[in-house]
This record gives sequence, structure tokens and C-alpha cells, in this order.
Amino acid sequence: MGKRLADKRLADKRLAAAMDGGHPGRRWSVARGLSTFSTADLPAEQRIGLWEDHNRAALIGLRCRMLGEDPFDGAEQNLQLDRVHLARVRGNAHVVERPAEVIRRSPADAIAVYVAVAGEAFFYHGDGVLVLKPGQVLICDADRPFMRGFSRGLEELAIKVPRGVFEASTGLAELRGPVVREERSARTLGRLAHRTLRDQVANERDRAVDERDRAVGERDRAADEESLLALVASMVGSGRDPGAVHLANARAFIEEHLTEIGLTAARVAAGAGISERHLSRAFASSGTSLPQFVLGRRLERAKALLAASPSMTVAEVAVACGFGSAAHFSHVFRERFGVRASEIRRAAGDPGHAAGGA
Repeated sequence: MGKRLADKRLADKRLAAAMDGGHPGRRWSVARGLSTFSTADLPAEQRIGLWEDHNRAALIGLRCRMLGEDPFDGAEQNLQLDRVHLARVRGNAHVVERPAEVIRRSPADAIAVYVAVAGEAFFYHGDGVLVLKPGQVLICDADRPFMRGFSRGLEELAIKVPRGVFEASTGLAELRGPVVREERSARTLGRLAHRTLRDQVANERDRAVDERDRAVGERDRAADEESLLALVASMVGSGRDPGAVHLANARAFIEEHLTEIGLTAARVAAGAGISERHLSRAFASSGTSLPQFVLGRRLERAKALLAASPSMTVAEVAVACGFGSAAHFSHVFRERFGVRASEIRRAAGDPGHAAGGA
């Protein structure tokens, strides 16, 4: 325990040193669970150590070593959701290891999910070697020794699922061995993780929108997180109801195309790779229907947009959220929220004005 505490304090000191001075390459910026880290402007001799410290604190503890003479170059975005942690990682050619010694010193108590975006990677574990290609997903127990190599560089998405969350989502007490998948659910998982990180980074760049749009952002992330967990469960063969996977694929497709007017049942079913009948059953099992779900998500987004962008007209917001008719939008908006859309917009433009339901 004493050594682990000392290691943590050392890591904190080294990270603090890297964050000082306001240099773009030495900042760790945090907002609503989002952090970024880059070695680009760090001294070459400190890069690996600080990269290891960052990953130990933010994701999973690893040892890193280079394959050639070039200095290490890496960048990472991290986003903590309610139950899982997302990361987007880029780096040049290198190898990472998680031997028993590192696991004892820095246990993760989690399942790691890696989505390859670019470059092949090998995964060496106790039972052999796996090769991960772009578009594939690797799922493994982060507290079993492994080695990963990236001879052509690294670009991937990582998801850290705490062991208790994994068991609750899959019904599996443990993951017996690493799993590699490349089916539709794997592709959906990658797109969903990418979009969740991208949207949070965009919000961080526009602080004003982020502050006023926090509620809808949190709802979006909660829906994304539920879908991520259902997709992971499907890929480890947990025996969950296939309807949950169909629902996750459908919801992910809807979120990507929510602002498009022609979002029909036929199009969603085709995007999710299922029949319209299975699509209807999947939503019915969750206590709603496809039209109700799409309408609810569009109205939530519209309400947030009205509050965040008072310069937009109600008609412009309606179109931006996938409604073909401004009149229909105004009717269903008041029916859902008990207040006119124009009142939300007016209150956003005048903070002292309280929205009414006339």
C-alpha cells in the first residue's frame, strides 16, 4: 500500500510538472470529465515517462518502449462517463506492456475494449498472439498480462469498463480470454465512441454553448453509454436478448442521422441490419416505439438548441432538428413541454424573462 501511494504521488508530481507554464503541449485541460494530453512539446527524454504517468492516472497503467531511434510522440483525449471511460489515442511506432508487476502496482479492475482506427497492432497474451486490423475490436481483461505492438503507429479508441459494470451489463463474472470482433456491432461501437468524444470536444471548444446545453449533453451521453455497453455485451456472447443489441444498433444509427428529415423505419432498419418487424419489437421491448423515440430525441435537442441559440428562429430550429414542418414542431413541442418554443427562445435571449406556458 505504501509503495502504491508513493507511486501515485510521484506520478502526480510529474504530471503537475508537465502541466505547468501554459505551454500547449503541457496542458491537461479538464471540463465535464474531458481531459487531453500530448507529448508534442515535451522534452524527448521525458515523453515516455510522462505518457506512462498519464495513462496510469487516466486510463490503464502500461510500460512503453520505442521500436526505433525516433522519440515517442503521442496524444490522448479522455472522457469519463457515468460508468465507462472513453479515450482516443494516437502515437508513433512503439510497444506497450502490462506485465504482472505493473498489474500488482496499478490494478485496473476493468475490461479493456480497443477499437482499431488505423494501423495494424499485435496483441500478445498467455495463450498466443492476435492481430488487430482497422475496423476490428479487441476486448480483454486489463488485469491479465499482455503486450501490444504498433509497428506502423497507433490510432485507436479505447473503452475502460469497470468489472462490476461489465458483469451487470453482460451477466459474465469474468472474461475468459481476449476476443476480436469485426461485425456490425463492432463498427457501430467505433462510430458511437468516436461521436461521443467528438461532441464533447466540440462543446469544450465553445464554453458558452457547453454551459447552456449541459442537460441535453448529459442525456445524450447517458444514451450513448447504454448503447456502448449493450454492444460490448453482444460481442462477448453474453447471451443477452438480441433485441437489446438491435436496439443499440438502431439507436446509434438514429443518433447519427437524427437531424435528417427522411429518417423512416425502413431506413433505420436497413442501417441497423435488421427487418422493420425486428426493429419494431426492439423498441416495443423498451416500452416505446420508433416514432416516439425519434420524436423525443428531436424535441430534447430542439429545446437545448432554442436555449443555446436565441438568434435562431423557431422555424430554423425545427429544420435543424429534423422536423419537416415548423407548425407541427411548435404543436408537439408545446404538447411535450407545456410551453411554447418561442418562449424558450425568448427566455434564452433575456435571462431575466421566465418562460411561460401561454
